Amino acid sequence: MAKFKGSIVVDIERCKGCEVCMVSCPTDTIAMSKEVNGKGYHYAYPLNPELCNGCANCAMVCPDGVITVYKIKIKSGDEKGIKINEGQ
Repeated sequence: MAKFKGSIVVDIERCKGCEVCMVSCPTDTIAMSKEVNGKGYHYAYPLNPELCNGCANCAMVCPDGVITVYKIKIKSGDEKGIKINEGQ
């Protein structure tokens, strides 16, 4: 069975800090920043990026479409993979 490693990119200036992505993440990858963006919102960011499995739950539930998910297929015993963009 293939394994996947994921990565997310958040457009922090467009994020409104609704926390829906954080709640939907099964691996607790996402947290809310203590800092604020230009609009005054605490934005989402990958606190534990090594835990991301690329499921894209966060991108699917984001009401503003500010999260892009990248998924890498890892072959057994191989840390190199193929990038699959599951963006907005």
